[in-house]
Amino acid sequence: MPDQTAQAAIRYVRTHEAARLLGLSARTLEKYRCHGSGPTFRKLGGRVVYAVDDLNAWADRSACSSTSDPRYVEARAAGHGQR
Repeated sequence: MPDQTAQAAIRYVRTHEAARLLGLSARTLEKYRCHGSGPTFRKLGGRVVYAVDDLNAWADRSACSSTSDPRYVEARAAGHGQR
């Protein structure tokens, strides 16, 4: 059984706040949702929300040390709806 205290500590933000935290536009996040290349999101009722931890994890997966880093190609492809 999941720990309800841990679940209560999860902070969720709506699309505009998530976009601000990532330095992206809300429209970009919407496109990423459609393409499946963005951060994990949840649909609660009629609202899309993101866990702040999921936003950080998604951003960390895109971290590169240079343009010759093999992950750089993957990170750029993710932004174009490719996987």
